[in-house]
Amino acid sequence: MKNFCVSFSLQDSEYMTALRLAVGAVCAIADVDVDAAEDMKVCVTESCLVLKNCGFEGVNVALDISDGVKATIAGEGGKPSDSDNEFSLALVSALVTDLGIERQGGAICKLVLSL
Repeated sequence: MKNFCVSFSLQDSEYMTALRLAVGAVCAIADVDVDAAEDMKVCVTESCLVLKNCGFEGVNVALDISDGVKATIAGEGGKPSDSDNEFSLALVSALVTDLGIERQGGAICKLVLSL
């Protein structure tokens, strides 16, 4: 199993740039084409914004390249609540092969993306 994990505060937006770089590097290791890698970078960062919008303070991102590229983005801390993320979810859904969404008390708490 090959994976890369990172956790950070959603209050520090400068970490999003580092996350995009990490996702790009993992996609390169998995030999994903440039367009698909760009899509995955957009989807992972957009998923973080969804969790921030739901009230989470932090995020855990796990990237797995055992079979294609899979990203698990889970929120932590804060006061999660349901919020409108329809546009973001439509964007992510359009760019990945598979999108899994987990909810806790109505709030989105985890997104699982696959290329």
